[in-house]
Amino acid sequence: MTKPDAGTEMTPRDAAAGRIIIEGEIYMRDGQGRLTPEAMVRPQDQLQDELVRHVVNHAGELSDRIARLRGHCFDDIGAFDALLEAEYGGHARRSVKGNRTYLSFDGTLKVQVQIAERVAFGPELQVARDLVDECLSEWAQGSRAEIRAIVTHAFNVDKEGEISRAGIYSLLRLDIADARWEQAMAAIRDAMRVVGSKTYIRCYRRPAPDADWKPITVDLAKAGT
Repeated sequence: MTKPDAGTEMTPRDAAAGRIIIEGEIYMRDGQGRLTPEAMVRPQDQLQDELVRHVVNHAGELSDRIARLRGHCFDDIGAFDALLEAEYGGHARRSVKGNRTYLSFDGTLKVQVQIAERVAFGPELQVARDLVDECLSEWAQGSRAEIRAIVTHAFNVDKEGEISRAGIYSLLRLDIADARWEQAMAAIRDAMRVVGSKTYIRCYRRPAPDADWKPITVDLAKAGT
């Protein structure tokens, strides 16, 4: 960026580039909010700033396009479902969970709508943990190490500070004949509460009807694979 004449106003492009013009001087704001003359910022730091802004700008535009795509997809699927409902005089295509699959006529393209429930755990979970700890304490000498590892993982919090749902589900799959363990598993089931859901659209394709499905991803790390 060339140095502007005195009195030049900051343009939207300057703002997007992370530059601020004050009385004809170009400044860059650092991580602490301080304004530093551009001439005093190392060239490599300026290049890195421009690189990051360039990449993030493209990512932001793509994110906006994906959001619009998602909206269009739900609109199109909703319109198709409405036609089916009118055809059959009801809600024949809507299962209890709302999951459904749509196929192209040649069987090489597939769209899946899946509803993922968000589950929270109530105070019964603490009762379950106490019962499980009681069992493990009694079984300390003979309990298998993998069972103890599964239990420890189940009641640890994840990076969001929440109980690991996958870990809790793994406990429910264990077949242990002990009245206290069975009571603990019953307490876990009673503790589970559906607090919401999220709808996903997943697209797949394959070269022939007898080939394996390949997901079409919009994940930056997996796109094109």
